[in-house]
Amino acid sequence: MGATPTSRFEALVATQASISQIAHTKLLTTLTVITAKITLFEFKRELMTVPEALYESSLPSLKLRARGKVRDIYDIDDQHMLIVSTDRLSAFDVILPDPIPGKGRVLTSVSNFWFEKMTHVMPNHLTDIPLEQIIPDVAERAQIEGRAIVVKLLKPLPVEAIVRGYLIGSGWKDYQKTGAICGIQLPEGLQQAQQLPEAIYTPSTKAAVDQHDENVTFEATVDLIGRDLAEKVRDASLTLYREAAAYAKERGIIIADTKFEFGVDEEGVLYLIDEALTPDSSRFWPADQYQVGISPPSFDKQYIRDYLETLDWNKTAPGPHLPPEVAAYCAEKYREAEVRLTQG
Repeated sequence: MGATPTSRFEALVATQASISQIAHTKLLTTLTVITAKITLFEFKRELMTVPEALYESSLPSLKLRARGKVRDIYDIDDQHMLIVSTDRLSAFDVILPDPIPGKGRVLTSVSNFWFEKMTHVMPNHLTDIPLEQIIPDVAERAQIEGRAIVVKLLKPLPVEAIVRGYLIGSGWKDYQKTGAICGIQLPEGLQQAQQLPEAIYTPSTKAAVDQHDENVTFEATVDLIGRDLAEKVRDASLTLYREAAAYAKERGIIIADTKFEFGVDEEGVLYLIDEALTPDSSRFWPADQYQVGISPPSFDKQYIRDYLETLDWNKTAPGPHLPPEVAAYCAEKYREAEVRLTQG
C-alpha cells in the first residue's frame, strides 16, 4: 500500500529537520572555529603590543653625561640635555636587574602631562625642540621614541622635595618611633595610611646611585641651599601636590605622597625638573580600595617593594631578579595609572 500524502509530508518535514540540524551543527562548528581564530588573533595582537623593554640606552651620536637610577642623560650643547627614561626600576634605592616593560614611556607621558598642566604654578625644564632635530637617524632614534625629552641645562638642587598627604612608608615608620616626620610633630593616635590633617613637606637629601636618601628637616635644606630658595622649593612643592591630588582624586586615584626635584638657571630662576607625579616618584592608590590601617593596593612600585619585603634580601646591591609575572603586573598598573590620569 503506497504512502499517504500525510505520511509523505511528515517524512519531508523530518528530512528537512534533519538537514537543518546538520546545517545548524556545521554553522556552530564554523562559528566556533572563527571565534577561536579571532581569539588567537587578539591574543597575538596583545602580545605584539607589549612594549619592548629598554634597560639601557645607547646613542652613539651623543655624549653620555650620566646614568641615574632610571634615566640616561646625554649632552646636546652648553644649554640643553637629552633625558631618556629607561625601564630600569629602583627599589630601596637599589637598581633592580630586571626592567619593567614600557615603564619609561609611561613615566615620560605622565611627566609631560603634569609639566604642561602645572605651568601656571612654575616653569619646567622642557623645551619645544623636537627629538628628530637632535637625533635625525631613524634607527638610532627608534629605541628612545616616546621616552626621551630635550630639556634645558639647569643646576639641580641637592634636595628631594617630598610632600606627604597620608601616613605611609618611611613616614609611618618614623611616626611610630617618634610621633614626628622630619621634625614635624603630628597628632597622636594616627593610623597607617591615614590622611594627614594637611599635607606636609618632608625633604630628604639626594643620594648617589645605590645610596640611600636620608630624611632631613626643613632647616637642614636651608643650610644646603639658603633660606629664600628653600622656602620657594617648599611652597612650590606643596602647591603642586595639592593641585595634583585634587585632580587625581576626581579620577579615582589618591596621591598619598610624591617627590619633586628642582633646578635653577643662571639667573637663579627655579624650575621643576626630572619627573613629576609619576608612579615612580609617587604613591598612587585606587580610591575605591582605600582603607585606613593597612598599606593599600597601588598603581606604583609599592607592589614591587611589598614583594621584595618577602625575600631574604638586605636591601643593598645587587638587587634580586623579579619573576616575569611580578614585572608584568607592575607594568600593567603603571599603564592603568597613565590612562586614568592623562585620558580620564
